[in-house]
Amino acid sequence: MSLIGIRDLCWGFGDPPLLENINLQIEKGERVCLVGRNGVGKTSLLKLLSGEILPDSGDIWRQQGITVSVLEQDVPPGYDQAIFDVVAGGFGEKGRTLVEYHRICRKLKTADDGGFSKLTKMQDALRHQLDADNGWALLRQIESILSRTGLDPEKKFADLSAGLKRRTLLARALALEPDLLLLDEPTNHLDIESIIWMEAYFLRNVATLVFVSHDRVFLKKIATRIIELDRGRLVSYDGDYETYLKRRQAGVEAEDRQNGVFDKKLAEEEIWIKQGVKARRTRNEGRVRALKAMREVRRSRRKKIGSARLQVQEADRTGKLVIEAKDVSFSLGKKPIVQDFSTVIMRGDKVGVIGPIGVGKTTLLGILLKEITPDTGRVRHGTHLEIAYFDQLRHQLDTQKTVRENIGEGNDFIIFNGKKRHVISYLQDFLFSPERCRTPIHVLSGGEKNRLMLAKIFAKPANVLVLDEPTNDLDVESLELLEEVLFEYSGTLLIVSHDRAFLNNVVTSTLAFDTQGQVAEYAGGYDDWLLQRPKPEMLPGSEKKVGKKIKAKPKTPKTRKLGYMETQELKDLPQKIDLLEADQKSLYETLSDPNFYKKANAEIVQAKSRLAELEQKIEAAYLRWEELERIAEGASRSIS
Repeated sequence: MSLIGIRDLCWGFGDPPLLENINLQIEKGERVCLVGRNGVGKTSLLKLLSGEILPDSGDIWRQQGITVSVLEQDVPPGYDQAIFDVVAGGFGEKGRTLVEYHRICRKLKTADDGGFSKLTKMQDALRHQLDADNGWALLRQIESILSRTGLDPEKKFADLSAGLKRRTLLARALALEPDLLLLDEPTNHLDIESIIWMEAYFLRNVATLVFVSHDRVFLKKIATRIIELDRGRLVSYDGDYETYLKRRQAGVEAEDRQNGVFDKKLAEEEIWIKQGVKARRTRNEGRVRALKAMREVRRSRRKKIGSARLQVQEADRTGKLVIEAKDVSFSLGKKPIVQDFSTVIMRGDKVGVIGPIGVGKTTLLGILLKEITPDTGRVRHGTHLEIAYFDQLRHQLDTQKTVRENIGEGNDFIIFNGKKRHVISYLQDFLFSPERCRTPIHVLSGGEKNRLMLAKIFAKPANVLVLDEPTNDLDVESLELLEEVLFEYSGTLLIVSHDRAFLNNVVTSTLAFDTQGQVAEYAGGYDDWLLQRPKPEMLPGSEKKVGKKIKAKPKTPKTRKLGYMETQELKDLPQKIDLLEADQKSLYETLSDPNFYKKANAEIVQAKSRLAELEQKIEAAYLRWEELERIAEGASRSIS
């Protein structure tokens, strides 16, 4: 039975409404990704599913007794509590009791004799209340999720980085152990390590979820079904992301052909209706009525959202040297952020910056731009630098002003590549209609705000672009277009991003942080960094102090030969994988056929279960193949 369902739902202002005659069912065990262009109503649909807002018409029904948790797109303001308190606050009255108990426990650590006695009595009263309400099981649940998410329960939420705030809110949603988890852009502001952890956690522990994401790698790994929201309607695609792309393209082509035939017929009828007096005398009234109906159909047809026309306004070229950093170190208090860092960035370099949440990636950008003075070392800039900076928190946008006012800054025209352009004409390149240009910033979706940020920095001449998390909230079409523009850009790029596909497609080198403030430089993008980074035995954790010197812990690799059965297994694995992948391909073809879903529900569920089983077997076979080849290679090296 479905956990939640929507029938003939309409919602939204204007005519037509944002969501029109929506029908949807979410089955237990599904991981559904909701995709679509920015501003089409994906976040609104999640709010309808959670019950935060109500439909204008239609029904939403939920299986009795199910719990639903939500991770919102934006970090809500106003939390001035410890991380533990934020997570526990999601449990209502029981959570508030735990928060109070935890607060008293903290106070007891520093209380004087008089205060200690009073606090102890309050603690005892709360302990009895927790005994009665089974609060200790809830406490263990919260402590478990805090441990698994790597969060310090005592840290203040307000002092956290954007990424750690996001992780705290995810922990709050997960702690409820919901039957249905709703996630709006869950990878925003998370580092790559956290995203990979999230992927593994969801695959192991979360049975049913609906999520909005434009992280293509995350989407491919998690989604078992993809639903596209387009022009107010939902279209469901079973199968993986590649299957969705193929079927969607086929659907777009079929729609274009159908519209072409319709428009041609309408044009012919319009010519007929305009014929002379003789034709009007013999006019078929039924044909006239049919023409009126065709006009109404054409009028009500929703236009597709176009593609943005992103273009960078380039300044005069810089000198060959853009930025040089030599022996740079910087600390916040006792915490080292950057240690003994040196690099040379030349004109045309496209440099990605990656590392854990809160490690100091934005601080490093500030040092390289000379906005932050390092404790030691120096930073030197080349000549004729014109820098445009994209701030991940969008502080450059005035939320009380309209879209137009943020770009025009009091003027109706801007100068773009030496030519005068009207602000509204320029904004239309970024998919803002004239009506939307007059909208205050605070009502825009996250993706629209990001597009506006790009419009703001691209409006000024620049030969050095510094982009701090530019991909957050962008839809896939805009993201791929941004990749193309940045790839063609002849200036210099500095990019902080946790979008693995984006890094692979854009950057030519990568600066990678570790948790100790060390920054190393690698050629290529994210996948290249994975291949080049130090192996675990080469990392600082494998060292031990000897006197005042650091001495690497000696490694004595253990080698062994493959046994007879393992040798035979290694020989048979390629053929086994080929057979499994052939079965997988056949099943994908079956699931991509719309007629298949007319069959009995049990047969459909069985096919999906079989697909999940095949994917697990293929992954296990590849891992086993790598393991056996590693053993064989080690034995071969020891012999030679």
